[in-house]
Amino acid sequence: MITPLQNTLSIITSKLKNWWELFITNLPNLAIATIVLLISFFLSRFIYKTTLKLLYKKVKQNAVTKLIARLTASVVVLAGLFLALSALNLGKSITGLLTGVGISGIIIGLALQGTLSNTIAGIVLSFRKNIKLGNWIETNSFSGEVVDIALSYLVLKEADNNMVIIPNKMVMENPFKNYSLTTKMRVVINCGVGYESDLDEVKKITKNVISKLYNQKEINEEIEFYYTEFGSSSINFISRFWVNGQSSLEILKAKSKVIIELKKSFDKHNINIPFPIRTININNN
Repeated sequence: MITPLQNTLSIITSKLKNWWELFITNLPNLAIATIVLLISFFLSRFIYKTTLKLLYKKVKQNAVTKLIARLTASVVVLAGLFLALSALNLGKSITGLLTGVGISGIIIGLALQGTLSNTIAGIVLSFRKNIKLGNWIETNSFSGEVVDIALSYLVLKEADNNMVIIPNKMVMENPFKNYSLTTKMRVVINCGVGYESDLDEVKKITKNVISKLYNQKEINEEIEFYYTEFGSSSINFISRFWVNGQSSLEILKAKSKVIIELKKSFDKHNINIPFPIRTININNN
């Protein structure tokens, strides 16, 4: 009984002695690895704060700025970890770790393919200059004010105060119209007058009405007027002019004002705006 116990104690003592010698031998490397980890930790915090400050000037979405800042800080920490493992001569561990990270990344990427696509699209949209918070845009058959650009979706506030949530991927892959990129917008008025009307007078009245409401000289533009066709019950025309505005609501307001004043002016000058009619000739025989 004594001999096996002594052999066991001898093995344990030998192992502890080898471990201690190995620890003493690698003590400088361990110290270097610890310093590298500490430096990478504090450096990552500094880079995180600096990245946030820089991004806040360009990107107003907090979720996007924090995500990018955290990813940047994580890269610094991982780089410090790899350097620390290299200092400890654990090259095989680094290879295994990289292999595991690569396999895990592939699996996670396949499982979250749609979510990652929307997230990447959200980051790209946050840096694009042609779409920002407060812009009035039209995309995917919806029109409204951009109130939020999150990591995976974009939120539009429509004119009727409804909120529309659109995946970022759909905004990136489809055309969109941004009304807020310009300070003036063109309005088109379509109308028709009776065949008995004086066309020169109609043109003059229309231009006068529009110029009183929206002075084109102030914005260096002109009122356009064109007769387009001989309709079934009227001679049709269009008139185009410019208004200052950055949303489609401004177009609707301008159209409404011009239509009201144009109708009053036409009534005053006895100019008929006919509606479609049908004449039936009955043969008495």
